[in-house]
This record gives sequence, C-alpha cells and structure tokens, in this order.
Amino acid sequence: MIGYMMWESWQIDYVYPKPDINAIELPTVDNKEELPIEGNAQANNTAATDASVPLAQVDSGKLIKVETDVFSLEIDTQGGTLRNLDLIKYPLEKENTVVTKLLKMIGVTPDETNLTPIRLFNSSVEKLFLAQSGLIAGTNSASVPDHHQFFKAEKNNYKLAIGEQTLVIPLTWENGAGLTVTKTLTFTRGSYNIQLSQTLNNNSDKAWTGRQYSQFQKRPYEEEKKNTFIRTYTGGVFYTEEDKYQKIDFEDMAEESLKVTTLGGWSGYIQHYFGALWVPPAEQENNFYSKELKDWRYVIGSYSPEITVAAGTQAELKAQLFVGPKIQPMMAEVSPGLELTVDYGWLTFFGKYIYAGLNWFNGHIHNWGLSILCVTFCIKLLFFPLSQASYRSMARMRKIQPKLKELKEQYADDRQRFNTEMMSMYKKEKVNPLGGCLPIMVQIPVFISLYWVLIETVELRQAPFLGWLMDLSAQDPFFLLPVLYGITMKIQQSLNPPPIDPVQARVMQMFPIMFTFFFLFFPSGLVLYWICNNTLSIIQQWVITKRIAAEN
Repeated sequence: MIGYMMWESWQIDYVYPKPDINAIELPTVDNKEELPIEGNAQANNTAATDASVPLAQVDSGKLIKVETDVFSLEIDTQGGTLRNLDLIKYPLEKENTVVTKLLKMIGVTPDETNLTPIRLFNSSVEKLFLAQSGLIAGTNSASVPDHHQFFKAEKNNYKLAIGEQTLVIPLTWENGAGLTVTKTLTFTRGSYNIQLSQTLNNNSDKAWTGRQYSQFQKRPYEEEKKNTFIRTYTGGVFYTEEDKYQKIDFEDMAEESLKVTTLGGWSGYIQHYFGALWVPPAEQENNFYSKELKDWRYVIGSYSPEITVAAGTQAELKAQLFVGPKIQPMMAEVSPGLELTVDYGWLTFFGKYIYAGLNWFNGHIHNWGLSILCVTFCIKLLFFPLSQASYRSMARMRKIQPKLKELKEQYADDRQRFNTEMMSMYKKEKVNPLGGCLPIMVQIPVFISLYWVLIETVELRQAPFLGWLMDLSAQDPFFLLPVLYGITMKIQQSLNPPPIDPVQARVMQMFPIMFTFFFLFFPSGLVLYWICNNTLSIIQQWVITKRIAAEN
C-alpha cells in the first residue's frame, strides 16, 4: 500500500508537474479554441475571430450578485458565465463544540474553524472553474453571443425573497440588425438545479441557423486539506444512452478529445461529495465534446443540433445545470443516470441497496450514525447462515489445534509425513481448512460496497452521531473509535485458531496494532461500522466456539 501511494505521489510531482507560478499569473486564451467545433459553425461569431486575450477578461464584465436559499454566486454579464458559486449550506469545516470546550478547559486554544462555504465555481486563475453557455451561428448566418459577448442586465443584485419559490434573471443582447437574444437563468427554492433558456428573436429579413452549447472550463486543483487515506475520483464525467455513465479524467482529455453523439445524456465535472453537470434536453440528439486548452485548462460540454429560425419568428433553446451536493434522490429527478456520479464502482449493484437502507433508517430515526449500526446489523443478519458455517469451521480448527501442534513436533524433520498426517486428521475430525474462508469471501463484495457507500454519501458529511462524534465523515478527534476497533479485532483474533507456524503467529499478533494505526485516519462513520461488525461477529463466534468446545 505504501509503495502504491509513493507511485501516485511520484506521478503527481514528476510525471504531471504543476505549471510554475509565472505561467499561472499570465496565461492567455484563444477564444476560438474554447468553442465547440462543428464544420464552420463558429466562423461567423465575432469573438471566435479575436486573437488571444488575457484570461483576466473573465472579470471584465459587470458582475451580478445572486443569492438564494442554497446559492451565493456571481453572474458575469460577459457571456452570462456563472462564477464564484458558494454552497451556503455546506461549510468547509464544522466546529466540534465538545472538543472546543474540553481544550479550553485544559488551557489549550483550539484551531480556528473555517466556516466559509464550499466554493465550486471559481474565477481565480489557480482554481479556475466556470459554467459557460452561448450560441454559435451557422454558415452565412449573423453572429450571435457566445460566452465572450456582453449582455445587458436589469439589476446588479438579485435575491430570492421570503415566500418566493423562483428567482428569474434575464440577460439581453441585440445586434442592432433585428437579432435579439435573451438568456434567462431560473433558480428554484431548495433546488440545486438551475434552468437555462436562450430565446432568439429573429426580426431581421433573413433566416438564421445555429446551435446552442453549454460547457465547463476547469483547471485541475487538489484541495489542501484532503485525507490521503481516502481516494476518490475528481475529473470529467458524461452519460450516453448507449454506454451509460463514463469517466474521462484530465489525462484522458489531454490524450484524446471526447466526440460522442447520443440522445439526451449529460456531462460535467465531479469531486468528492459535489458535482457540476450540464443536462441538455433529453428528447434531442446532443453532441458531447472535451478539449485540452492552454495553461492547464480543460473544457467539457455539449452542443445541440443545428436549428433554423425563420425571419419574423423566434426559437427557445433550453438546458439544465445541476451544481451542488451529490444527493442521489435529488439528482435522479433531474436526469436518468445522474445519481451514478455517486460512484460505487463495479459494486454499484450492492451499493445502491445499501444506500437505500441507510436512507430509509435515517428517515425514521434521523441519525446517520444509528442508521449505520442498523444497516450493519441487517447485513450480519442476512449473512448469518454463512457466518455461522465459517465460525463453526474455525471453532473446529481451534479444537484440533493442540493435536496439530503435537504432529508438527513429532514430524518436525519430515514435512511430507506431517502434511499426510494433518490431512488424515482433517478427514477424521470432519474439518475443512477452507471452510472458514469461503463463506467470508462471499460476503466481501457487500462489505466493500458498504465501505464505498460510507465514503461517497454526502449526507454523512458533517453529520453528527453522539457526544464528541459530531462529523461522521471526519476522523475521531480523540481517536477513541480506532482504539476500540483495535480491541475488538484483538478479541476476535483470540477466538480464531492461531497459526501453527510461530513466525506467522507473531505476524498475526501485529495486525490489531497495524490496523488501529490505519483507522486513526479513517472517517469515524466507517470505523463505527467496523466496530459494530466486529462486536456482532465476536458475540456470534464466541457462542459457536463454546458450543463446539462442549461437544464430545
């Protein structure tokens, strides 16, 4: 495991080195490079013909301040780009009042808690992450606004008032020759789903053809405070009707651009607990693309089929933007497959049922810690017959352990004779040395999927349990749970038959200490699960061992 972690760190530091600070301060952008390419679709857009411009131009428009019950963000009138979006219900850290009081009692000043909200979209150069959208004119059609053109806004500040369910923000652009585009962003109370509408009024004397696009532009960035023992995916994702949920990380984008056409679908970027995804209309054929730009910037998005707006008519192009916590029931309502961004890997089949169980228990007892205990108990109950067969086999192995030790001493110089006599004893005592392993192996996929559910579920982030455990996604501040886990592992180990080889026996004795050290850095919710699982296993194994020992 240490070797693997060293290899990963080597890849980050040397194979994919970060750009030096000078490259970060003065990057340039080729506007044409940023836009999706489909034949000559973008040839008539004024912004697309410009030379490279400073990246700082994302700040050159007027900023509109927007605040809802879940968002605080800025909309740039240059392109209607969404930037500096904060999730006001999700602070970076949560203060542990119990720990704070105890530290103050002993005269220790606690570290200051960072209560600023999680920021997803960001206009800073180092952490660049923007949601962009626009229109691209077809061949011989008048240019229309992409995400570099300037819109007009009615107000500088918008706030979702008490009692209001929606907040509508219109931005307008016109070319002075009969073309008017109104870009409208609609926010809904309690929702992390933003509706985008781009209405084109063609009051000119000529038909207009073109398409809509929506994309994200992002620079890879790793959070400073990150648990190195918990590895989660950060990068691009997309969904197609044919191949379903797929990942495309920054390295993949650098090697080959994404070019996929499908009915419906979605695309975007995800990270641990949170995500931002553009969802075009499900009934139309959408073209998904990705690009590697200069200065470590990556684009992923989609564009619509080309439409024609006759003179004197109008057309409306729509899309949805989900940006926020990866809460599965909420995401499933937005688009099919969106909940798969809560990634349980190849164990998704088991993981979704385990999550459903956790969610059901929490809906009744309103405590995620207790829900973990309840789900663990149900899993142990489900696998009770297999566990019982495993513990019976281990108990019989433990019972014949003294005889095996005598055989080893008797045939210390004859390894072949020892193996023959040992197999004869197994047959006589009706013991299968693999009988304790096979039933456990059947359960391994379920336990691994439970691990990923506890790691990936955003509802557990900063969720309290009891007492000093005020965040199930953070490590135990007093390390009591990891120590308790080590004790349960030692007890469980004492109930198992020890290895005949003394060297193996000494190595096995080190396991509780080694795993206790690892679990010091694991989320307390995960350690809580293992303590509960070990405790139930100890009770079951102790009862079975006593019964087997009492048999004549």
